[in-house]
Amino acid sequence: MGKLTATRTVEIDAPQARCYAIVADLPSTPEWQQSMISCDVLEEDSRGRAEVVEIVSDAKVKQVKTRFRFAFDEPNGMSWEQEKGDMKWFIGSWKLEALDGDRTRATYAIEGDPGRMLGMLLRGPIEGKVKEFLTKDSAEGLKQRAEST
Repeated sequence: MGKLTATRTVEIDAPQARCYAIVADLPSTPEWQQSMISCDVLEEDSRGRAEVVEIVSDAKVKQVKTRFRFAFDEPNGMSWEQEKGDMKWFIGSWKLEALDGDRTRATYAIEGDPGRMLGMLLRGPIEGKVKEFLTKDSAEGLKQRAEST
């Protein structure tokens, strides 16, 4: 298996600022994103936001531990890049677009190279299930959290 790439877009009945506040509050992410088991803040930026975090995720075929560095683009989203982890490399982003009527279009995107060992576990139909699980869990979790607060 080569590169793992997946995106999911949802429209949310909540303003962009609320959606941004939810995704930018990294320590609370395990509360609404089922695939994330834990999120430990290792470093904060000058504004007190979690900048480097260590995340343990359930990737269906195995638990994956990864250290990410985050970059914030308030209120339009954020991006992250793996500094250390089980994958060869991994990047991701949230893109938040304001829509009419205090609605938001949120796009969650991930891309990475699982490497040889993890890649062997992610072959065939399992790959599609893992992509769907990771992106659907994040996007639908944000939608549910933003619309319920």
